[in-house]
Amino acid sequence: MSDTEMRVGDAADVLGIAAHVLRHWEDVGLLRPPRLPSGHRVYDDQTIAEARMIQICQRAGLSLAEIRDLAAADRTERLGMIAAKRASIAAQVADLELADLFLSHVVTCTHPVVSECDECSGLLARARPSSLSAPRSG
Repeated sequence: MSDTEMRVGDAADVLGIAAHVLRHWEDVGLLRPPRLPSGHRVYDDQTIAEARMIQICQRAGLSLAEIRDLAAADRTERLGMIAAKRASIAAQVADLELADLFLSHVVTCTHPVVSECDECSGLLARARPSSLSAPRSG
């Protein structure tokens, strides 16, 4: 077996994941590693690259179903899906930057109540409503 042809365990080690994850990605149709005549999976450079693409997409917040949809989409649909995901990532980055600014200020803030501090109040006013919590009923 050459360096570019690995069994599932070796490929998993290279990718930093468990072997069962690679098998799952195959089960859901995201990977199609070539098979030896014996039936064993062989992970070549192309399959490793596809697995790394899956990892990058997951880090960007895409589910396996979304990754599968992205791979199956035509170019126009794919570009729309990518634009939507990039907009979502940009919003998350903005939220994290604002949270960092707020926490940085709070470390030095001497006001006992947030609403008494113009800088705290200003930062909080810039926050978007959270998508993680449901609106309260009054």
